[in-house]
Amino acid sequence: MMKPLSKQLSDHAAELRCPRLDPGALGVRPTARRWASSDAPKITTHYSIHPRDQDPRWEGTEMERFADQADVVVVGAGPAGLSAAIRLKQLALAEEREVRVCVVEKASQIGAHTLSGACLEPSALNELLPDWKERGAPLHTPVTEDIFSILTEKHRIPVPMLPGLPMNNHGNYIVRLGNLVRWLGEQAEELGVELYPGYAAAEVLFHEDGSVKGIATNDVGIAKDGSPKVWVVRPEKWRPGRVEHSVGWPLNRNTYGGSFLYHLNEGEPLVALGFVVGLDYSNPYLSPFREFQRWKHHPFVAPTLEGGERIGYGARALNEGGVQSIPELTFPGGILIGCSPGFMNVPKIKGTHTAMKSGMLAAEAVFPRLAVLEEDSAPSAGLHVPEYAESLKASWVWKELHAVRNIRPSFHNYLGLYGGMVYTGIFYWILRGKEPWTLKHCGLDSDQLKPAKECTPIEYPRPDGKLSFDLLSSVALSGTNHEGDQPAHLTLRDDSVPVERNLAIYDGPEQRFCPAGVYEYVPTDDGAGMRLQINAQNCVHCKTCDIKDPSQNINWVVPEGSGGPAYNGM
Repeated sequence: MMKPLSKQLSDHAAELRCPRLDPGALGVRPTARRWASSDAPKITTHYSIHPRDQDPRWEGTEMERFADQADVVVVGAGPAGLSAAIRLKQLALAEEREVRVCVVEKASQIGAHTLSGACLEPSALNELLPDWKERGAPLHTPVTEDIFSILTEKHRIPVPMLPGLPMNNHGNYIVRLGNLVRWLGEQAEELGVELYPGYAAAEVLFHEDGSVKGIATNDVGIAKDGSPKVWVVRPEKWRPGRVEHSVGWPLNRNTYGGSFLYHLNEGEPLVALGFVVGLDYSNPYLSPFREFQRWKHHPFVAPTLEGGERIGYGARALNEGGVQSIPELTFPGGILIGCSPGFMNVPKIKGTHTAMKSGMLAAEAVFPRLAVLEEDSAPSAGLHVPEYAESLKASWVWKELHAVRNIRPSFHNYLGLYGGMVYTGIFYWILRGKEPWTLKHCGLDSDQLKPAKECTPIEYPRPDGKLSFDLLSSVALSGTNHEGDQPAHLTLRDDSVPVERNLAIYDGPEQRFCPAGVYEYVPTDDGAGMRLQINAQNCVHCKTCDIKDPSQNINWVVPEGSGGPAYNGM
């Protein structure tokens, strides 16, 4: 159950697809020990910070573990993971070979942690399952109208959606991605893929030579102290098939971000809306959720929502680094697929099609090599498949991402948004991204915050309860739930850093960038100062804290399996 905040944060609100916060980098740096303090209250009890072999309460306790073997284990039942599993079984069936494919997923049900305001480009789905229409895939809303706007505080400047621009959505479908993922899971099971929802992969296991051997799911039965959807709108405001995007207000020109509003056609007047804020923003007083609330009151947006009802809420982080930030994709024993390596097309705000294709390419690269494993019942080294990276770079995925590689970093200029739009118009629409240079990003998102004393606090209006809402009622719509008596999965490398550095220098930005009210500063018991309180039960698994924390002191680890949000077809 959610833990209520100890103070009212009525103007810290968001709902629905809510701010899909965009990380540019995921680097973690060690925390300097000069912030350590023996007087800091103990916050973190997780074994990753406090090893059990140093905890006398665990002396003599044996942890019973069950081991199993499979040919391929996929971590995460998202579009990429399920596409990889499906493609592997397709190849195995075509050659009449037995290949055991297992998929572990931390959500309690397949699709329950999937969140996206998805306008799906069906290219990868056409390749994976050409008969998806006959199979009943939940793609009910083809795009019929495409609107793009630059918003000022009171007005809208329409931008023509010319063919070839990355935001052109002709031929795409508006979907509830959680429903599509659930359907992909059904297709995988029909092919013989073993799905294990409710099992969180918590640890990578290694062979003696350092190659990956497998994964371990997380422990359960550990006490807390470490011991043994969418809006329903009025029918007359509903335009099935319409997609709307905007940039500009309420963000200033130097803060990257924008909005989406999609009209679904699923038997009732549903719209999915959300707000994207680049996590490279510099003002520690900025709250992505409150920016989202302000945006809904814009004269161009509010008429669609007035008289409607919000019925779902969620938040997630997007990896927007592009080809400049893609890491090594293969290593002995494993490969990286999906959105996590950075396959999202940022100007399109689309990554499902590229994620699915990466999973298919991975399956096609791995399958021919499985014969080696079949001859060795107890392999002592992980299989290395560099062919996957090679095939990815030769595919339409890499071509697409390379063409848009400079659009996001082009916003880092004096004119910000407007300079980036000019660059996009010249070098993408005219030259199709063929410029002979590649722009760089500005660094880690966690390094971009300025000290609070150098910034102006942002005054956000109170939510009206009609278009804008408070935080707790919003989080309640996410269905988020965690077992209360378990160590907090939001761990701190040093419990003293939040007060001594984050609060002292940046005025505690974690209480504003978190989309679920997980972090708040409250008075100490003696009233002499402040301490950080972590309401881990509220966490919607967006991982923004791990990315934006200016001290890189927060380390997000998986909670017990099945914990987290329970999105219903978001």
